[in-house]
Parts: sequence; C-alpha cells; structure tokens
Amino acid sequence: MADIKYDIIEEIGVLSENGRGWRKELNLISWNGAAPKFDLRDWGPDHSRMGKGITLNRQEAEVLSQLLRGKLG
Repeated sequence: MADIKYDIIEEIGVLSENGRGWRKELNLISWNGAAPKFDLRDWGPDHSRMGKGITLNRQEAEVLSQLLRGKLG
C-alpha cells in the first residue's frame, strides 16, 4: 500500500474528544499534494494516526452546511 501524504493547512475545529485523546476534527487538508479539501475524521493526539473520514470540496461543504441549517435551524 502506498504512503499517503497529507498537509493540514488549517485546523478549523474539534467536534469531540474520547477518553484516549482521539479527537473528531474538521480540518482543511491537502492530500498527496492536491488542492485542499474539508476533512472530517478522528485523529490521534499528535496527528500521526487517523481514522476513517470524509473529504468534501467547497461546494459539497456548502451544501452540507445548508442541509444542517435546515435540520438544526
């Protein structure tokens, strides 16, 4: 399996943290040198390990925001 390279461009916020120090974070990340995307996933305390997550481009993030505003309103 090839190494995945990532660069956290901006740490936007932490949604939650578990007892072991892992945090669910929203960040702006460049994966393998590509244009940065919004990224939501669990991270280990020093950002060296990560869990499964999702990435969204700007348009997808805007649609998600609208959907959440409609439900949480």
